[in-house]
Amino acid sequence: MDARTPAGSGFRGDDLARPPLSRFLQRCHVEIVADRSGAVADYIPELAKANPDHFGVSVATTDGFIYEVGDSAVPFTIQSISKAFVFALALEMVGAERVEALIGVEPSGEAFNSIRLRADNRPFNPMVNAGAIACSGLIHGAEGRRAFDRILDTLGQFAGRALGVDEAVFASERATGDRNRAIAYLLRNYGVVSGDVDAVLDVYFRQCSVQVTARDIAVMAATLANRGRNPLTGEQVVSPYAVARTLSVMTSSGMYDYAGEWIYRVGLPAKSGVGGGIVAALPSQLGLGTYSPCLDSHGNSVRGLKVCVALSSHFDLHIFNRSGNVRNGIVADYNIGGVSSRRNRQPHEQQILDEHREDCHVYELTGALTFAAIEYLSRRLVERRPYFQFVILDLHRVPTITKAAGLLLAESLGELGAVNTTVIFCGIQPQLSLGAAMNKMLEPPSKLRKFAMLDEAIEWAEDQVIYRYGGYGRLHDPTTLPEQQLLGGLTEREIEALATLMQPRTYQAGQRIIGAGEPASSVFFLQSGMVSVKVPNGARLATLVAGMVFGEMALLEDQRSADVWADTLVQCLELPLDAYAAFREKHPQIGERIIRNLAVLLAKRLILANTKIDLLTSS
Repeated sequence: MDARTPAGSGFRGDDLARPPLSRFLQRCHVEIVADRSGAVADYIPELAKANPDHFGVSVATTDGFIYEVGDSAVPFTIQSISKAFVFALALEMVGAERVEALIGVEPSGEAFNSIRLRADNRPFNPMVNAGAIACSGLIHGAEGRRAFDRILDTLGQFAGRALGVDEAVFASERATGDRNRAIAYLLRNYGVVSGDVDAVLDVYFRQCSVQVTARDIAVMAATLANRGRNPLTGEQVVSPYAVARTLSVMTSSGMYDYAGEWIYRVGLPAKSGVGGGIVAALPSQLGLGTYSPCLDSHGNSVRGLKVCVALSSHFDLHIFNRSGNVRNGIVADYNIGGVSSRRNRQPHEQQILDEHREDCHVYELTGALTFAAIEYLSRRLVERRPYFQFVILDLHRVPTITKAAGLLLAESLGELGAVNTTVIFCGIQPQLSLGAAMNKMLEPPSKLRKFAMLDEAIEWAEDQVIYRYGGYGRLHDPTTLPEQQLLGGLTEREIEALATLMQPRTYQAGQRIIGAGEPASSVFFLQSGMVSVKVPNGARLATLVAGMVFGEMALLEDQRSADVWADTLVQCLELPLDAYAAFREKHPQIGERIIRNLAVLLAKRLILANTKIDLLTSS
């Protein structure tokens, strides 16, 4: 479309060749461009050079159609809009547990650059500067010098094209960023940010200085609206899990101390930036990007706000005024072939699970479950009923279920029981009322099983599949050092030499072997028994069995990042790193081989994590 063509109240010949939304956006642009209130941000000197007359609007749909009006191709710096997308990246890279341990998700009611933390000394949320700096710190901790490159690549994936940096704005931000430095050092004081604060701040300043257009941020928003898949490129940028959490925080906190008014009047998850941009996403439908550098007292674009209000009110786009799609009740469904539990399996066990992956199917449900949503689920269950022995229903995202839905679900599960399919529930919230029929089915001696967490349910089902196919005959067999993957490729003589440095250890069930925050001074080779790796809040990261190594990150890090607990009687060999360091100097080829093996182990974990994301996002 010609974005410069004026539009009146009536239709012209060329108007009729354009979609109605295009005409509406053009009328909005003509009406709102006359508003010259507000002021260009000047606390960063380079931002003060922005042309106050610039005004661009773009809308991108989840099927890849783009509307553009006005100065939609004019570049500007993304500034705080980057916070939403970097938060999503942090969730993907380091996991929700780590992110949530350091950053809150509550609205602050404060200005975006407030030097104020929660009572527990965490940032209020990732949309204020403190939380955003913490996110940049997490990515810097994971990627080191490549941290900004990773962020820039991801922002480009969201936008569907390679993006660059406005170096002048970056230099200006760094030169005038004392308030952010104060925030960063405060965060380091409380352990939220670690390492080189200046390096973390450089990552943060650079991400804010990335150049985008109104069109770019509309596509970025549409990628969020499309559950993390870019509607132009088809690339899955982040998982639906990360998208849901990101949109949630954008809804409550994306517009700073105007957030309550925003969600009341506009009702779209959104994020603004002092560069003059506003990004908003309507899940499953569209993404909106606006650019106009004159800001109001809250730091939000004056013209951009008016566009958002006009679009939402005219087309009734408020997120809380929606009609339901029965298919949306199932956020993901998959078998256990790729999405496994956090329990690491021995090779023969994993082979059984790979061969019989179809025996167990998982349905992750979400939202308020109505009769229509459960009716759709029941049809899916009937279609696949002959193929599985176990069905897992994850309800941790389900706030309510209607009485009619509960009755229908009870009947569906009763039919599964009649063909000897075991149904496993997990994540049932204490306040969730499933209805009398469902509650009766869940009472003993019902064949239905319940677990608190999805991971526990998947692990139990895996155990049953392995047991059915004879995989537990070797469970308690002790392993030897040559069976350790970390020592793969070493000769028998080299392993014997290394073994002289090791000390045998025995731990009782329930005993903590490693504590988070302790010096990382040794590596453990598990010979028999089972251990679990957990974060301090008790959430399990992995369970390991004989033949596996734990504490191996001590080869790369100085401090333990998680607890390790003995689940059973454990026997292992402990390799002190001080003794190993001297040994490695004498035998550098052995040290090199072990580091290469560690790299392979870490790569396998990353591949597994990506496989899980692919399975979940393709559901």
